[in-house]
Amino acid sequence: MSDTTTGPTTPAPRQLTNRREVLQAISGLMLGMFVAVLAGTIVANALPRIINDLNGSQSVYTWVITTELLAMTATVPLWGKMADLYSRKLLIQASLGMFALGSLLAGISPNIEFLIVSRIAQGIGAGGITALATIVMAAIIPPRELGRYAGIFGAVFGVGTVAGPLIGGVIVDTSWLGWRWCFLIGVPFTLASIILLQKTLNLPTIRKQVTIDWLGAALIVTGVSTLLIWSSLAGNTFDWASGWTAALVTAGIALLALAILVESRAADPVVPLSIFGNRTVAMAVIASAFVGTAMFGGTVFLSQFFQIGHGMSPTEAGLLSLPLVFGLLISSTVAGQLISKHGKWKTYLVSGGVITVAGMALLATISTDTSLVLIGVYMALFGIGIGLLMQNLVLVAQNDVPAKDLGATTSTITFFRSLGGAIGVSALGAVLANRISSDLAERIPGTPTTGGSTEVPDLSVLPDPIRLIVQDVYSTATAHLFLIATPIAAVALIAVLLIKEKPLKTQSGDERLAAELAASGH
Repeated sequence: MSDTTTGPTTPAPRQLTNRREVLQAISGLMLGMFVAVLAGTIVANALPRIINDLNGSQSVYTWVITTELLAMTATVPLWGKMADLYSRKLLIQASLGMFALGSLLAGISPNIEFLIVSRIAQGIGAGGITALATIVMAAIIPPRELGRYAGIFGAVFGVGTVAGPLIGGVIVDTSWLGWRWCFLIGVPFTLASIILLQKTLNLPTIRKQVTIDWLGAALIVTGVSTLLIWSSLAGNTFDWASGWTAALVTAGIALLALAILVESRAADPVVPLSIFGNRTVAMAVIASAFVGTAMFGGTVFLSQFFQIGHGMSPTEAGLLSLPLVFGLLISSTVAGQLISKHGKWKTYLVSGGVITVAGMALLATISTDTSLVLIGVYMALFGIGIGLLMQNLVLVAQNDVPAKDLGATTSTITFFRSLGGAIGVSALGAVLANRISSDLAERIPGTPTTGGSTEVPDLSVLPDPIRLIVQDVYSTATAHLFLIATPIAAVALIAVLLIKEKPLKTQSGDERLAAELAASGH
């Protein structure tokens, strides 16, 4: 994946010679990635306050997160394809600019509808950042060395994902800030990332002559969006078994089937179907999708569990996520270093799959009576498993494809991971809302049952008997959510077991691409 035209006068890409050069080159990428990922979860602890201030419902609670994930997911393949046509450096800066605009608008939102539209703008920018950052890394760093940097990047991604609730909680509990700064805080850091990229990131000058299959891109975006909208609304706005379900699912599947047909005939498809013929890529895609479902679906609702199930403040709920943060940070970084040192990676992937399943299963046992120390241990296990899996799945896929397919492969895996996350938040959120609504109606006579739209309660104004019931209902529903997510995580483990270990290459993506072009006579 490259930036200008190929030809006999194109200089060979220069491999970065030491760790200082590499870290300097990717410093802006890491800052941009952290801020973009943070946006997905920083609102988790702030949401009860946001929804209360803007008069939202439990179903809207999910939508504030889902819309950002949806926009990010749907645009990732397009960003990856544009990396074949335009300057990757300029594209990353443009995506950061879009993200900064969305963050600014979200911070001044006068109502819930405006906030949701702003989150879409944030998601489009975040899609570009998450897709292009890994493409650029693969272009300038050989797979054998990429492990240690992928570990750092995975740690940045994971910490941004799970530290968001803590940062959001502190902001909400700081009287002179308030929840709007959960969005506004990203603006200066995003602008700093744009400036840092301008100064530190210098990319080789190679480019494939390709076009964008706009019809295929439109069909993919529309089809995925239709299915995600269905998974968000089913069980809330309408029943799972209903005419709306039949219509939306049929439309979504039909659009994606048409997208596959168009992509199979396109000269330069957005998602080349040929990469799925590679078993490593196919299994990495499946594993990433289910890891995304487990990670996003699990972490987002833990914040609500601590605040409502245990009556804690946003800051306290955020602090309780630290075991998950540290588990992910340590496992991702250490595994990356060991993979680069020894060149072996499958043991870490399999271990990650096993530990993730175990962590999810243990979290399915939590209740209002469960010791917070014990919950912390379960969360740490969950974090360790995710840290071993997430970025290393991208690494092994990048290692096993031709350099010309690096961008498509990377963006496809990122796409399915985000897709899994969006489905996890929307579908599991719908299940949670429906379970809470029905349980409250059963235990508190007179509670309205409007398909999961029960307003998020303010525990401070509830009488003690009612408060205890509400806490128990939210705790039980959250444990039920992890019970559903455990077999989902097990699918990721099965996919990892089916990946064959292969030696890590010692050339960067741009070096490999130059060699491939030379061998083909271009």
